[in-house]
Amino acid sequence: MSRHVAIVTDSTAYLPARTMERHGITAVPLTVVLGDRALEEGTEISTRSLAQALQKRRPVTTSRPSPELFAETYRKIAESGADGIVSLHLSAELSGTYDAAVVAAREAPVPVRVVDTGMVAMALGFCALSAAEAAETGGTVDEAVTAAEKRAAETSAYFYVDTLDYLRRGGRIGAAQALFGSALAVKPLLQLGGGRIEPLEKVRTASKAIARLEEIVADRAGSGPVDIAVHHLAAPDRASALADRLRERVPGLVDLHVSEIGAVIGAHTGPGLLGVVVSPR
Repeated sequence: MSRHVAIVTDSTAYLPARTMERHGITAVPLTVVLGDRALEEGTEISTRSLAQALQKRRPVTTSRPSPELFAETYRKIAESGADGIVSLHLSAELSGTYDAAVVAAREAPVPVRVVDTGMVAMALGFCALSAAEAAETGGTVDEAVTAAEKRAAETSAYFYVDTLDYLRRGGRIGAAQALFGSALAVKPLLQLGGGRIEPLEKVRTASKAIARLEEIVADRAGSGPVDIAVHHLAAPDRASALADRLRERVPGLVDLHVSEIGAVIGAHTGPGLLGVVVSPR
């Protein structure tokens, strides 16, 4: 019997369902707490419901999966025939998800390698895909981890938000807090660095900020083979237009994913988010 390494991630990877099914990737859901209701991301709350709640300034928080949920997931995967698991998760600087997975991995019936990718959204998703592709070609747990870590090291994530208020309220703003004092006067561009949300540039208008985001992404993508993901929250026209321009500007583009961000990340960024992940192959 050939070696079977299974790949686990979490719901903030925002991989298309068909892609996850094709590669046998399992996603453990994070939770959005809307008022007094705890709802699993991906199955129990839509991004539209989230955006409406945020616009009405209803209380919205998020929480990690429990170690028990991870333990159950690992057990089921082991029972299905896997003899090793690679569990890849969003930045430990942004969530306790990695810590919960580590706790569960200690008691798992098969070896589990838990990886803090330092990424989120499709920046995490591309890492999971690289790990799955390594496993599909007979790679070991170590080889799948190496593939994911290499992809993470080469991947960049940039994003525009209409306001920093949601990030500030959620405590996820990090070094970008310095921008908050002038938030009314600027439209901030942010990046993911060292697993944290960091300031990138301050631009005076939304249109100039999005144009600048396009420039940054095109420069980062270069001319070699690259995958790109464009994310948004309640801004489909912005995302579609940006994706069309990137198709024209990035000569080495292989795959381009356009999708609305999920409820967990959306709860911290607010409506109007436009994010781009650049992931060289």
